[in-house]
Amino acid sequence: MTDADTLADLRTAADYQFGAGAGDALFPPADTLTVRRSSGGRPRQVIDGDVDDTPGSSEGDRLVSYGTDGRFTLGLAGGKRIGEAFAAPRHRMVVGDESEPFVREGRNAFAKFVTAADDGIRPGDEVLVVDESGAIFGVGRAELSGAEAEQLGSGVAVKTRDGNPADDE
Repeated sequence: MTDADTLADLRTAADYQFGAGAGDALFPPADTLTVRRSSGGRPRQVIDGDVDDTPGSSEGDRLVSYGTDGRFTLGLAGGKRIGEAFAAPRHRMVVGDESEPFVREGRNAFAKFVTAADDGIRPGDEVLVVDESGAIFGVGRAELSGAEAEQLGSGVAVKTRDGNPADDE
């Protein structure tokens, strides 16, 4: 299977996981993307640009990793693309300013600091952690639903995978 065929299949999977239009937002047909594969040939990561496709190479910005369960985990670059493709509050948990430095370092976002969240978020979903203005602090996996994150006063709301350093807006 060629990379073009693989990317077409991955676009379909992204539309299923994130909603219609996500596949084209994450993997625009006109962009040059690199698919890193496992030793068995299964796609594992999609990287922005034409870079070294050796597994473990640090070249390029990771858009997504593709798990054996068929779900994507977002990289920061992929989160930014999802943020641009979908209007707020979709796929977002809004946290207060006191959480900003911690989430930017890649630390988890706690429910007591969540001020708003997409009601469609379910535990296990990939989400963007943002501030009131929509600036992305990081991306990660929701541990609570959107409604629970807004209502609960304790616990981890998002297990942050990639933080967005303050100088990289």
